[in-house]
Order: sequence, then structure tokens, then C-alpha cells
Amino acid sequence: MSVRTGPGPRERLLEAADRLIYSHGVNIGVDALLKAANVARRSLYEHFGGKDGLIVEVLRSAAEADAADYVRTMDAAGRDPRERLLAVFDRIGEIVALPGFHGCRYLAADLGLADPGHPAHEITRDYRQRVHDLLERELTALGHPRPGHAADQLLILIDGTLAVGATRPGTAPGAAARELAEHVIAP
Repeated sequence: MSVRTGPGPRERLLEAADRLIYSHGVNIGVDALLKAANVARRSLYEHFGGKDGLIVEVLRSAAEADAADYVRTMDAAGRDPRERLLAVFDRIGEIVALPGFHGCRYLAADLGLADPGHPAHEITRDYRQRVHDLLERELTALGHPRPGHAADQLLILIDGTLAVGATRPGTAPGAAARELAEHVIAP
């Protein structure tokens, strides 16, 4: 009977892919992923069917964690829908200021994967819809006259904040986006 002493090939591939895809983009080479995970090519195909399957699984896992972070952030802000929505922009401001921030992994995946039928696009669409639904729910609770439209606008602010945070570090885009969000939120 053998005793496992560390993460197996699947877990190592996921960890390496999460790190490398986020820092270098979805077009990172398979050889680099395999080397970083210290696994054989066969493991990639056995566990994920190939690089595309690995990308999808990394995005799916990240989407779960990121959606949960939105919920935690909003819940920590209390019960007032306005404060819950504005807390999102405070949190994004914190995230873009972190060392190693490279932007929005979902936007990067959408831009890096030219094939519109790539299965990763479904993950990014679903993730954005989940965030949209969270925002719309709060806007509805707030009594906003156009909650769906306002949620669309807030998503644009979120995407813009993450893009500016990656391309112009030190500019505090979260604070600017929060100020704009206040105008969107006000019915």
C-alpha cells in the first residue's frame, strides 16, 4: 500500500494552470504547464482531455471562488442594498492593488481564445451572468427603476476597473469606479 505524500497530478496541473494562465494568459504552452506541474503529458489528457479541458476547469473553479467572494463582500457590508453594491467596488479596489494583480482572468480568456465556440466562453458568460444577477437583485431590493440596465452598467464599471488596475497600476480605479457606481445606483 502506497501513501500519497503530496498533491497528485490532477491537482498539480490545476494549481500550475491557475497560476500560469492567470499570469501569462490562456495561450501559455502545454510544455510550460507540464513542466510547472511536474507531470507527464499523459496526465493532462487523462484528467482533462487536453489543454482546453484544463482551461475550462481552471476557469470554472475560479468562477466559483470569485462569485463566492462577491457574496461574502456584499454580506459583510450588511443589509442595505446600496452599501452592499458599493462594497463590491471597495473590494475590487483592494484586489487591483494587490501585488501580482494581472487583470480579469475572464476577460483575458475571452480575448485570448479566438474561437467563439471554445467551451471556456460558456464559463465566462455564466460567471458574468451570476455577477449580473447578484447586482440586479440588490438593485431591485433598492427599488431601482431599471435594475437590469443598471446591473449592466455596473458590470461595465467592474470590467473597466479590473482592466485599468492591470494596465495602469497605482491609479486607484476602484475609487473612481465606486464614485461612478453611486450615480448608477441612485434611482
